[in-house]
Amino acid sequence: MLEFVHEKTDAAFQDMNSLGFPQSVPQLSQERILEIMNRVKNKEITADEALNLAEREKNTEGTYSNCQDSFNDKQYNFNVYKYRYRWQKRILQIDFLTKTIYNIEKGQLKKQFPFSQIKSSADKEGLRFMISFYGHQNYELEAASPGDKENILALLNKIIQNKMTSSCARRPSPTYVIHEGLLDIYKDHKSGKLKYLVKLKEGELLLYNISCGEADENSGPLAAAILLSAGNAKVNKENEGDCFSVQTKESHYLFQMPVNAQTKLGVDSMKICDKWVELIRKQCSPCKNPLQLQSVSADDTYEYWSTSDEEINRMSNKKPQREEQISVGDVKTGALRSAPASPPLPALPSSDLPFSASKQLLGPTNLEPTSLPPLSLDLQLPVPPPPIPTYTSQPLKKTKAFHWDPVPQEKINKSIWACYNPDKRKINISKIYHQFRIQEVQSTLSNESLGNQAILLDSKIAHNFNIVLKSFQIQPAQLKEKLLILYEDKGGLTDEQVMALRRYVPTPKDVQIYQSFRGSVSGLHIVDQFMFEMCNIPHINRRLDILLIIRELPRCMRDLQPLIKKKIDMCKQLLSSQRFVAVLEYILVIGNYLNENAGKEKAKGFHLSSLAKMPELRGKEKSFTLLHALVEQILLYEPDLATFPQELTEFEAVPGTSVKGLSAEVDVLGKELENIVEYKKLIKPKHHKTTTQETQFYRDLKATVQQNEADHSQLSKDNGHMKKLYSEILKYGEAEGQDSQELFGWIAAFIRDFKKIHAEMQAGGVTLRD
Repeated sequence: MLEFVHEKTDAAFQDMNSLGFPQSVPQLSQERILEIMNRVKNKEITADEALNLAEREKNTEGTYSNCQDSFNDKQYNFNVYKYRYRWQKRILQIDFLTKTIYNIEKGQLKKQFPFSQIKSSADKEGLRFMISFYGHQNYELEAASPGDKENILALLNKIIQNKMTSSCARRPSPTYVIHEGLLDIYKDHKSGKLKYLVKLKEGELLLYNISCGEADENSGPLAAAILLSAGNAKVNKENEGDCFSVQTKESHYLFQMPVNAQTKLGVDSMKICDKWVELIRKQCSPCKNPLQLQSVSADDTYEYWSTSDEEINRMSNKKPQREEQISVGDVKTGALRSAPASPPLPALPSSDLPFSASKQLLGPTNLEPTSLPPLSLDLQLPVPPPPIPTYTSQPLKKTKAFHWDPVPQEKINKSIWACYNPDKRKINISKIYHQFRIQEVQSTLSNESLGNQAILLDSKIAHNFNIVLKSFQIQPAQLKEKLLILYEDKGGLTDEQVMALRRYVPTPKDVQIYQSFRGSVSGLHIVDQFMFEMCNIPHINRRLDILLIIRELPRCMRDLQPLIKKKIDMCKQLLSSQRFVAVLEYILVIGNYLNENAGKEKAKGFHLSSLAKMPELRGKEKSFTLLHALVEQILLYEPDLATFPQELTEFEAVPGTSVKGLSAEVDVLGKELENIVEYKKLIKPKHHKTTTQETQFYRDLKATVQQNEADHSQLSKDNGHMKKLYSEILKYGEAEGQDSQELFGWIAAFIRDFKKIHAEMQAGGVTLRD
């Protein structure tokens, strides 16, 4: 059998060579390569699409194979941003040792969610994704790169699947493909179709975009992964016969059987469609997680699906068109773009009216004009005002606002402000204005909106992008030049401008529209001109990301250096303090005495978390706690031990960061530095056609990489030293996964309370209590 496969593979390779298929085929299995080649021979896909598909499958399988061993690894760190708030940078840590997801900001553990609290995950447009939790609002985040997004979703899917299967009697095989095929997909009822390879596995539906070209550089190997086993997915057969839809709470996909060799040979596309629906439906009905059964009520179920059912009705009345039926004029005039939102018409069941009749309902309706009183013959219409002249506004003298808290008017008379004389104090207005002025951008006031000029970009996106561009004091033709300058002070774009462009990077569909445009670019709207320029800049997404990383990396390393140094000093002091150990021994003796007389067993040691409980145990006098007793005993027998806080001066300030969080920050910075190095290799000049600016950009990037590598190397050494010292603190008997932010917090609070009680007792004198 294997020899037969080898013969078939070799023959297929010869056929592919005759078609111009490259020799650099990714290392997939021979059976899989043969399947892909057969698709080319059947003219289902082109040779370029086949190579692209093989590359994407290779990359994705590598990602999933790494995730298969994820439960044996300790943790994964990813740079993420809160959606719509690019400045709010976070680290998403998925820790399999503690089975917890952490939200880390500047070394601080802001939020933590156990795996059991994860409800679902959803793939969103671009780099966006969503995590839903039980008992907490959803996290809508933006990944730093397509690869990070795929890894995050793959890990989350494995966590969710593991939860689902742990409550069932079976454990699915994550690599077995139940069914696969080429399908045309409509992401929603407004978008055009794209060709995908769809794979159905146990509990999930994987979508591979097999289109070729640089426009898809940011789509990643895996375009989307729809989780079916969480009980959130629903599949429906559409009225068109050869279509079916899959929808979750966050997404809706419409699938259509494509025209290929099978359908041309007479294979019924409706049967193929029915098979897909039947197989997917089986994967949508697993046994539910007990947590889901408790948290999802009948009302939640209705809210969950009501919108999706309405979407199905709307899409069932819209037959997906073949690409041959779309005219170039529709693209140029924006007819394929979404129209402005309007109140929906009353929905009628699709079965009551044929498709043609439902179209007629959308036509104009003749209404009887309302009778109006006749106008007086003596009434003269006013002369229309002349058109508003177009002029350029002058910069206004505006300053920044000081958001203070004013005293209420009713309290002024009884305050020091009653005698206030505004003429008594003089200020230099020019100096104040110079420091706090706001530079207004000169703009034309004739038309602030998009106007009636035809725009290729989606109207809503164009409107928002047009507002952003008002702060850009550059022409579209200067954009490429500006993106070849690393820093703002050297003439480059500001951080805000780079982030704004990052949000409006053209999608693959936008690239197709602008590349097919054959008119004059100068005649386009300013929004289209900028989009056109962005489409012509190679690797625009990576270029913008690299500019942000290069500017953020030095700042982040400078911020982390003192935080790591403080943690090192805290660990050193704690490890070298003999007095603190003696104080802990006093606590152990007192605690064992109390527990022994309370009928409990003696302990040989205690966790430092017990320090926080000492002020809670009160004596006969309510103001006298166990901590008071400790200070009293030390002052009576070993007063010198009361000075132990002098050996732990680093704990005077309440620690806000953690060793875990700081290590995650350093790890992510290393990954960002690797991205810069990879991009430097990508843009390395390889021919004499490189411009002077491009050559200088490469040199500046190379110098920046060398400097950042040296700084990060020192930071990594300090981080390793910090982790080593903290691991030695485990001699106190703490758990291996104990968070330092919590541990050091207990010690800091103990020292603060100890010093306070010690000062009170010294002021009043120490007396032996009965």
